[in-house]
Amino acid sequence: MPEFPVVQPEDIAHLPRIGVDEAGKGDYFGDLVVAGVYLDALGELTAENIGVKDSKKLSDARVPAMAREIKKELPHDIVRISPAKYNELYEKMGNLNRLLAWAHARVIENLIEKTGAGLAVSDQFGSAEVLQNAMLRAGRQIRLVQITQGERDLAVAAASILARATFLQRLQSLSKETGVELPKGCTHVLSVGRQLYRKGGLPLLRQVAKLHFKTTEQITGSE
Repeated sequence: MPEFPVVQPEDIAHLPRIGVDEAGKGDYFGDLVVAGVYLDALGELTAENIGVKDSKKLSDARVPAMAREIKKELPHDIVRISPAKYNELYEKMGNLNRLLAWAHARVIENLIEKTGAGLAVSDQFGSAEVLQNAMLRAGRQIRLVQITQGERDLAVAAASILARATFLQRLQSLSKETGVELPKGCTHVLSVGRQLYRKGGLPLLRQVAKLHFKTTEQITGSE
């Protein structure tokens, strides 16, 4: 099994690479989004000029505009998994890390096709072997590395902005579809969840929420 080492950002600085990150993993409502951005030397300068940094340090208002610039200027790919699809995949896989690895692998594969990249960088999540196995099943040979607090790397930071912008856009769309403002996160969601459950039962929750969260039991057991 090839190694999947943890490195520091300076170890890979200025190397052509794919950075991948996700949004929505810890949110009860909304999609799971995995995004990837490819940076070479010119791309690094472009990302710096755009002002790319960890999306957690950016306001919700700033993220969409930066995401548009990244999409315009840099090779990228986004895999968006709706709550309905997420619930279907989770029931099949039974494990969030496997689902995440599957989505990360798809993004990396798509960007290899676009760029010929030989290096991919991700934030550290779960078992490194899960992502490595997902890539091997896809028949892809690429050097994979992880970074703790991966958004310290510019490519991962750019990916985090795309993922978060897509997540926020989709959460807004789902709110409009249901007529209920869906909050971020997994705390302070019970009242909204119960409102949706009264409105459409479990079928409606399945369309907007990640049902394996313990929150679902609290919502459905409250009626």
